[in-house]
Amino acid sequence: MSYYKHHIFFCLNQRENGDASCAQQGAQAAFDHCKQSVKAAGLAGPGGVRVNKAGCLDRCAGGPVAVVYPDETWYTFVDAEDIDEVVERHLKGGEKVERLMLAPTVGR
Repeated sequence: MSYYKHHIFFCLNQRENGDASCAQQGAQAAFDHCKQSVKAAGLAGPGGVRVNKAGCLDRCAGGPVAVVYPDETWYTFVDAEDIDEVVERHLKGGEKVERLMLAPTVGR
């Protein structure tokens, strides 16, 4: 048994050269919202979910992005409602949110 059931990593990368990055697209607010939602749902902590910050995940073209492990599920999102859906359906219910999944071909 793993210490956490799931990790969700949010790219919070900010590019200094002005190129598009997840930080420019509300990634920090989404991270903060996810952390609060996971805690409110009683999912935080050992045996549950860990919400983590990440640097560049190299999928900028689909940004902002987050990835759930160990499920290897990549998501893009627009707003807090999208994050709530990932928390409820995937992290709590075990069902991937297909409409938010990042296509495997999306890269930098």
